[in-house]
Amino acid sequence: MIKEAIIKSYLIYFKLIFNIFKLYPQKNKITLVVSFEENTSFIYREMKRQEIPFKIIILSTSPFSYEFRKEIQDTLNIPFEIKNVINWFKSVYHLATSKFVIIDNYFAFLSVINFKRNVECIQVWHAAGALKTFGLQDNSIVYRSKSANKRFRKVYGKFNKVVVGSEEMVSIFKDSFGLPSGNILRTGIPRTDFFYEKAKQEEVKVNFEKNYPRIQGKKIVLYAPTFRDSQLLDFEINLDIEKMYQNLKDNYILFIKLHPAVNTTKKDYKLMYPDFVYDFSSYKRMNELLFIADVLITDYSSIPFEFALLKKPMIFFPYDLEFYKKERGVIENYESVVPGPIHFDTDQIIQSIVKNEYDFGMIQAFSDKWNKYSTGESSKKLVNYIMDKYKK
Repeated sequence: MIKEAIIKSYLIYFKLIFNIFKLYPQKNKITLVVSFEENTSFIYREMKRQEIPFKIIILSTSPFSYEFRKEIQDTLNIPFEIKNVINWFKSVYHLATSKFVIIDNYFAFLSVINFKRNVECIQVWHAAGALKTFGLQDNSIVYRSKSANKRFRKVYGKFNKVVVGSEEMVSIFKDSFGLPSGNILRTGIPRTDFFYEKAKQEEVKVNFEKNYPRIQGKKIVLYAPTFRDSQLLDFEINLDIEKMYQNLKDNYILFIKLHPAVNTTKKDYKLMYPDFVYDFSSYKRMNELLFIADVLITDYSSIPFEFALLKKPMIFFPYDLEFYKKERGVIENYESVVPGPIHFDTDQIIQSIVKNEYDFGMIQAFSDKWNKYSTGESSKKLVNYIMDKYKK
């Protein structure tokens, strides 16, 4: 109740300040509100390549990587946070006076504002596919208050367009956000353009081998689980790292990439196994980790959709599947949808890795289905859409 009261008070204040700034003249600006930098980095690069006639404003809700900060050093980048009052006011001003607003997440402020009539709000969702339910389909919706659920619906109602990479995501977004068909933009997921850039991939490989010389000659196993709501502050890794070390240390390196929402782990595995475990939880560029990895271990995360573009094997470790189905919800027929073996203990995972027996035809079919529109020019198609809209 206290949390909800704080949110309501904040949103009332946000609406007041936004409406004041809305009285100011509209500018030729595109404002991007960014939680995850990868989609934005590709969109930004394409905007600069096309020399679009807009001023680009980036409002960051989380820290960027050094590489992206360097890339946008000549562009206005404002930390969008209430603790810095001046930056917060600047952020609200740019939102109120832009012609296009591009977002990549759920932002509660959308529930209380109305953009100028000719503004288009484009949602470039941070997941290319979905193995777990979210939005209006999330099972945890029953635990939200009526006012919170009403706010969620208002936020979704502000998405003029939602970018998708497949027809499967069209159906999921329509159900999860309550969107009509006309609000879908079939341009593909911008960050997947990376998987078609051979020169960039080679650069990434060289940099990784330079910065982490011990990985040379080894295969990389990437463990990237999604978060559990009950473990955001103290996530417990259910893999038996000791077993993996004893069985795989001669030929493999283990990368661990926890979800950005997770803050801590109970053990510091990189100190316990310095030659075997690398913790990349704070690493911002997931695409690079996927490219470097030889095998992916995950559960309900959305990253298999991008990883499938690389035609590499993946193993699914949904150790709490029945519980997660009830509490959060997973895609229908999860067991037959995922393109890899499903295991519930570390011994089975080790056996799959050692045997190296995977159904690559299933991976290809999965990629074809979920990446239909992500064909290497997604950023270009999105920016072209914006420019076509602008010229009308």
